[in-house]
Amino acid sequence: MSREHRCALLAEAERAELIELADACIADGARVRVLVGPEVGCVTAQVREPVLDQRFLLGDVLACRAEVELAGHRGWAMRLGDDRAAVLAAAVLDAEAHSGRPRATDIDLLCERIAGRRELRESQEWAELAPTVVEFEELT
Repeated sequence: MSREHRCALLAEAERAELIELADACIADGARVRVLVGPEVGCVTAQVREPVLDQRFLLGDVLACRAEVELAGHRGWAMRLGDDRAAVLAAAVLDAEAHSGRPRATDIDLLCERIAGRRELRESQEWAELAPTVVEFEELT
């Protein structure tokens, strides 16, 4: 799993699951240093229009980011909202996974569960939209 994909999935994780796993990562006494404390600010949301595949700016959204160093490896996270504890935990998980430390496998499993939840949510959304689809026939 790429680091970008892992960070995107951790951004969708539940607060409790991030904090629980981050606590387990640092329970072995690994040195954690906060490089950039949790900062809350606004980022510009960009979306892709699906028909013409054009990108446009949707607006500003509240986000929180943090960066840590765990056992000599850097970790970074950004999440929507202002939950400082969750973003700090996600940064610890990124550093743990990047370093290949003992809990890296647990982090990969968490990311797989998050990806599964995303897929289920999207399929449910499409199932709700399916009855509204209009199909056109071509006259020849």
